[in-house]
Amino acid sequence: MDKLLEQIKKGVVWPFPGGVHPPQQKSLSNSASITRLPLPDKLVVALKQHIGANGKLIVEKGQHVLKGQALTIPKANWSVPMHAPTSGTIADIKLMPSAHPSALPELSVIIEPDGKDLWCELNPIKNPATLSHDELINIIHQAGISGMGGAGFPTYVKADTKQPIEFLIINAVECEPYITADDMLMREHAKQIVQGIELMQQLLNPTLCIVGIEDNKPEAIAAMIQAAEHNSLILVQKVPTIYPSGGEKQLIKLLTNREVPNNGIPADVGILVHNTGTLFAIQQAVYEGKPLIERVVTVTGNTIHKPGNVWALLGSEIKHLLDCQGFSPVPQQQVIMGGPMMGFTLPTIRIGVVKTTNCILAPDHKELAEPGPEKACIRCSACADACPASLLPQQLQWFAKSKEYDKLQEHNLFDCIECGACAYVCPSEIPLVQYYRVAKVEIKEQQAEKIKADRAKERFDARKERLDREQAERQNRHKRKPAVKTPDEKQKVADALARVKSKSANSDEKSAVAAAIARAKAKKQQGDALEPDNSEVAKERALRKEQARQYKEQKAQSDEPASPDDKKSAVAAAIARAKAKKAAQLANAESTTDDAPQNEAPVDDKKAAVAAAIARAKAKKAAQLADAESTTDDALQNEAPVDDKKAAVAAAIARAKAKKAAKALADAESTTDDALQNEAPVDDKKAAVAAAIARAKAKKAAKALADAESTTDDAPQNEAPVDDKKAAVAAAIARAKAKKAAKALADTDNTTDDTPQNDAPVDDKKAAVAAAIARAKAKKAAKALADAESTTDDAQVTSAVENNDAASSTKADEPKANDDKKKAAVAAAIARAKAKKSQKEGNDQS
Repeated sequence: MDKLLEQIKKGVVWPFPGGVHPPQQKSLSNSASITRLPLPDKLVVALKQHIGANGKLIVEKGQHVLKGQALTIPKANWSVPMHAPTSGTIADIKLMPSAHPSALPELSVIIEPDGKDLWCELNPIKNPATLSHDELINIIHQAGISGMGGAGFPTYVKADTKQPIEFLIINAVECEPYITADDMLMREHAKQIVQGIELMQQLLNPTLCIVGIEDNKPEAIAAMIQAAEHNSLILVQKVPTIYPSGGEKQLIKLLTNREVPNNGIPADVGILVHNTGTLFAIQQAVYEGKPLIERVVTVTGNTIHKPGNVWALLGSEIKHLLDCQGFSPVPQQQVIMGGPMMGFTLPTIRIGVVKTTNCILAPDHKELAEPGPEKACIRCSACADACPASLLPQQLQWFAKSKEYDKLQEHNLFDCIECGACAYVCPSEIPLVQYYRVAKVEIKEQQAEKIKADRAKERFDARKERLDREQAERQNRHKRKPAVKTPDEKQKVADALARVKSKSANSDEKSAVAAAIARAKAKKQQGDALEPDNSEVAKERALRKEQARQYKEQKAQSDEPASPDDKKSAVAAAIARAKAKKAAQLANAESTTDDAPQNEAPVDDKKAAVAAAIARAKAKKAAQLADAESTTDDALQNEAPVDDKKAAVAAAIARAKAKKAAKALADAESTTDDALQNEAPVDDKKAAVAAAIARAKAKKAAKALADAESTTDDAPQNEAPVDDKKAAVAAAIARAKAKKAAKALADTDNTTDDTPQNDAPVDDKKAAVAAAIARAKAKKAAKALADAESTTDDAQVTSAVENNDAASSTKADEPKANDDKKKAAVAAAIARAKAKKSQKEGNDQS
C-alpha cells in the first residue's frame, strides 16, 4: 500500500488496453466563460432523471411554485426528488418525450416561468464540520443530486457506502471530443469543487483523494492545484489524452493500477469515483442550501454561431439553448445530446435538459458526415484492438444480430461501456454500439419478465398452499375429536393398568401346562445342572388315585356289576319295553278308533259286545307290557355307559324316525276321523267297512311308531351319563311333561272306554257328539305325549354331546366323571320309570 501511494504521488500512471485518438475539437467552446441564458418560455421537467425509482409527485396542475421548491419527494430506494428550476405556474403534468435514444415518453411537469425567478426558503450550512454523517447524507439526498457525468447514479447512495474507501477519485478527464463543461467549471469554480471534495472526505474518510485531469487542460489543472494547496490529501494527477480515459474503470486503472471485477463496482476494490459537476452540486447544496436545478452544458458545433458553455436550467428545451447560441440549421441537420462518440441523435429538439446532459452538438455535414451503409465485416480485428474493456466486439455483434442472449452474457456484454471506439475504427461502418444497446435493453426486459414470472409463481404456490391448508382445516373441523381425559381419569386408567400388571405378575394360580412349559424352558437354559420340580404333577397324580379308590369303594357298596349274560338280558328287556310301548300306544289308538264307530250309529248289540271284549283284552295286554317295561327299566339302571358319540348319533336317528311315525299316525287318525264324520249314521255295513279301514290305517301307523320307538328305546341304552345338574333339569322337565301327558291320556281313555260299556244302542246324534269329543281328547293326549318325549330326547342328546366334548378334552379326571355319569344315569332312569308308572296307572284306570 505504501509503495502504491509513493508511486501515485510521484505521478505514475498505468495504461489500460485499447483506446483511440479522435480529433479533440475543444477549442470551439473553451475560449469563453460560462454564460447564463434568459428564462425560457416553458420548462419540461422530467420526474425521472437518474437511475432508480421516480419520486412521489406533490404538486398539481395550476399550482404556483417557487424556485428550488420540491416537485416530488423520495418514495423508494435510489429515489431522489425533483425541484422547480424557477418560479412560475404548473401548466400541465403529462407524458413528454424523454432524453433517450428511444424518446420514450416520461411523466413530466410543465412549468411556465413568471419571470420573477423567486427562490424558496433556503437553509445554508456555514460550518459543515458540525454536521453528523446522517445529516450530511440527508442534505445531499434531499437536494436531488445524482451523477452528472455518466449514468446518473444517486450520489447519496455512493456517499453512504459501508465499505472502507481507500481512494476517492474525482473524474475531471472529460476525454470525449467537443465537450468542455467540466474544464470550464474547474477553471471558474475550482474552490467550490475542492469544498465538495472535502465534504466527501468527511463522509468517506479516504486515504487519498486523486483528481484525474487530461494533460490537454492546463488551465484546469493549475486552478485545481491552487484550490487544493491547503489540503495535503488531495492530489491533482495528469493523465494522457486518450479516449476513453474518462471511463470509470479505465480511470481507476490509470491512477491506481487496480481493476474492477466483472459485474462489480469500484467500492469492491476500495475506490469511489465522483464527477466534478457532482462535487460542485454537493457544495451548493450544503454551503448554499440550493438543490440541483441547473448545470453547465456545452453548446457547440459548426452550425452554432456562438459555441460555448452555458448554465442551463433543468427542463430547458434543447431548442432554447440552440436559439440562444445562434443555431443555423442545415438540410438534414442532426442534433446530438452528448459527445460525438457516446452521444445519441435527438428525435426532436423539444426535449428538456436533464441532470446528465453535458453537451449539445449541432455539427454540419463536413464536420460529422452521416455514416454510410453497413458493410460486411472483413475480420480486421480493429474493433477488438480498440476496445478498452478487452471484449470481442465482432463476436458480440453476431450474437446480438442472432439474438443469442445467453452467449452475449457469457461474453460479458454488460462490461461494455458503450464508448464507441469499436464503431469509430470499423472500416465497414458497422454501428456496433447500436447493436449492443438494443441487446442490453432486450436482455433487461427478459430478466424483468423472469423476475415477474418467478414472483407470480411464488404467489401462486403460496396461494395453493393456503387453499390446501384451509381445505384440510375444513375437513378436520368436521371430524369428531376424541374426548380429552382429565388428569384424574388418566390417573385412574394408569392405576388400573398397574393393578392388572401387578396381579398378573404376582399371580400364584398357574396352570399345570404353563408350569411345565416354564420348567422345560428353565431346564433348557440351565442344562442338566438342576433337577426339574415335579411336585405339582405328583400332587395331581395322587389326587387322581384317591378319586379312583373312592370310586371303586362306592361301586363295591352298590349292586354288583352285571355279567355278560345280564347285559344281554338288559338289551332284551329294552326291546321288550319298546314293544310294550308300541303295543300300548297301538291299543290306545285302536280302542279310540274302534270305539268311535260304535257311537256313530246304532249297530247290533253283539257287535258292540265283541268290540268291547277286544278292547278289554288289548288293555290287559298293555298292562302286562307295562310290567315288563318297569322290569326292564330297573335293569337299565345298572348298565355300563357306552360310547358317547355313537349314543348321540343313535338318539338323533331314533328321534327322526319317531317324528316320522308320529306324523304318519296323525295323518291316519285324521283320515279316519274325517271318514267317520262323513258317514251316514244308519247303515251298519258302511259303518263296519269304515271301521275296518280305520283300524287298518291305525295298525299301519302303530307299526311305524313301534319301529321308531324301538329304535328310540334302544338308543338311550347307549347314551353316556351326563352332568348331574343338566341331567336333573332334563329329568324334571321330562317328568312334568310325562305327568301332563299321562293325565291327558287317562282322561281320554276314561272317556273312550266309557262309551263302549253302554251296550245298548244310543241316539245317533249323541253318539256322534261323544265320538267327536273322544277324538279331540285323544289328539290332545297324543300331542302332549309326543312333546314330552321330544323334550326328553333333546335334553338327553344335548347332555350326551356336551359330555362327549368334556370327555374328549379331559382324560385325567375320568374316574370322577364316571361317578358323575353314573349318578346322572340313575336320575334319568328313575324319571323314566316314574313316567311309565304314571302311564300305566292311566291305562289301568281306563
